[in-house]
Amino acid sequence: MMNYRNYTTTIQKVSEIGLGTWQLGDDFCWKSVSEKEATTIVEKAIDLGINFFDTAPNYGLGTSEERLGRILKNHERDSFVINTKFGHNHLGKTDYSSKTIRNSLESSLKRLQMECVDSLIIHNPPLHFLDGNKNDHYEILERLIEEGKIKAYGASLDTFEEMKLLMETTNATVIEAFFNILHQDAKLAFQLAEKKEVAIIAKIPLDSGWLTGKYDAKSVFTDIRNRWSKHDIETRARLVNRVKEILQQEDNLAQKAISFCLAYKTVSTVIPGALSISQLESNVKSTLYPIYETELIKLEEFYNNEVANLQLPW
Repeated sequence: MMNYRNYTTTIQKVSEIGLGTWQLGDDFCWKSVSEKEATTIVEKAIDLGINFFDTAPNYGLGTSEERLGRILKNHERDSFVINTKFGHNHLGKTDYSSKTIRNSLESSLKRLQMECVDSLIIHNPPLHFLDGNKNDHYEILERLIEEGKIKAYGASLDTFEEMKLLMETTNATVIEAFFNILHQDAKLAFQLAEKKEVAIIAKIPLDSGWLTGKYDAKSVFTDIRNRWSKHDIETRARLVNRVKEILQQEDNLAQKAISFCLAYKTVSTVIPGALSISQLESNVKSTLYPIYETELIKLEEFYNNEVANLQLPW
């Protein structure tokens, strides 16, 4: 049975397992699915109790939003929550200037066939864009809330430093944070997020596939993950083996990795992607493999003592 957690004060509760939809578009740097497959995956997600969908204009160069919009049009609007972004556009370019916010949102709404998105977040911007005292982005976002085009705003971020700056200088209520067993820096901001009632979306919970346990030191990547050097691959393989030792787990590692994120009450939802129904069902079954307190302590110690100083590249 799906569990639901608080998101923002203006938005309904969200399924603790959401669906990242990068893979639903006709993508150019990752394996993608057909429109028929995308429809099957989203409809199955809804059947399994998932009501949170994360997308962006650049996912499949706009086709992720388009497909998601066509599929969700057959469902009541208040039965799901949509999070989309701006900064990376549907042409594969980046532009974080405040003047692009409204046009980006309007284009997303058109592709999604919706009048409002629940949350709109800045898509991994450079640090200086996060300072609300020096940028007019947040005034524009506040106006979009007043106009009823969005209900909340925030940013997709990777580090504690970024999260802290955003929360201390803006009224953002949503942060999509890079958070998993091998990347725990974001956790340092969780206490502040809880205090300010900021929803945390845990992105990349499986560390781009590594925390499924199916890759090793000899793995070769031909998609966007070919950015990793041989040394990067060998290092990650070693660390994943350590995680298996700590959890005493060869099977169900992916589920334990997702449950690690859910072990923190500040996390509203975790958004693994799914290229198939079997992957989707595996993600949802994560709640059957909880992380226990003793395991959590060991994984935090492992990160602090063996991982943090390595500054693993994404």
